[in-house]
Amino acid sequence: MSAEDTAKRVHRLSRQASAFFAQGRYKEAESLYREALSLAEAGFGPDHIETATIINNLAVSYKYTGQFDGARQLYRRALLITEKTYGSDHTEAATIWHNLGGLEHAAGNFAGGEPFARRSVKIREKALGADHLDVAADVAALAAILDGQKKHAEAERLYLRALAIFEKTFGPEHYEVAVNLNNLAANCHAQGRNEEAEQLYMRALAIKRKLLGAEHPDVAVTANNLAVFFKSQQRLKEAERLYRYALGIFEKALGPKHPKYTACLKNYSKLKKATCAVRSET
Repeated sequence: MSAEDTAKRVHRLSRQASAFFAQGRYKEAESLYREALSLAEAGFGPDHIETATIINNLAVSYKYTGQFDGARQLYRRALLITEKTYGSDHTEAATIWHNLGGLEHAAGNFAGGEPFARRSVKIREKALGADHLDVAADVAALAAILDGQKKHAEAERLYLRALAIFEKTFGPEHYEVAVNLNNLAANCHAQGRNEEAEQLYMRALAIKRKLLGAEHPDVAVTANNLAVFFKSQQRLKEAERLYRYALGIFEKALGPKHPKYTACLKNYSKLKKATCAVRSET
């Protein structure tokens, strides 16, 4: 296969994998990224920047399927290639620092992810300016990591900063807006602003369902979070309905061993115990 044919094949596989990923078909995306990586390594070489791009994308799919250790190894490999090619302060390196921070957030290692997230913000702010979209994405990711450490005030400021940029650029019903509304809702709930939190969750859920469809795993994330909120407000029937909805999506899309499914199931089990306790009291 010629170098040109290899490049075409790699790019075609990557586009199809990205399409599957956007649909929440993470295992299918992973399979195609693996095939693309094998071709890229053989055709471009294991340390080529094109290969690093595929490595990074495969790492993202690993994160979403709960393969955290494998994702770390892949991100580190992609980072070494990227920094060797472009330098340590390039925006492409910032992308991988961003992803490393997001991985630690997904794994629950919030303190460990904070330096990575701050590194990505620093690099891109210097290169692109404070109001750039890519900087907003970095700022939002840092906010989520800070929230995980209960640094709610700083996190809220960053969420609002990112939201202002996203809404100005994309309008009020974009995916990035929905993600940050979901996260800001959790932030407000943690600070005791419950009415505001509910409104934000409901808005985030409506946008995600409109954009992604009712059975997408990212919709289930917000449904689970809203269920957690409802349980905290003793709105147990509403919480149960949402937990069952989220569990059905997670099981079908991700499988019963995925961390998102097991976390949601744990939340649902706690709800059932609380519901039984209420019934026994009455």
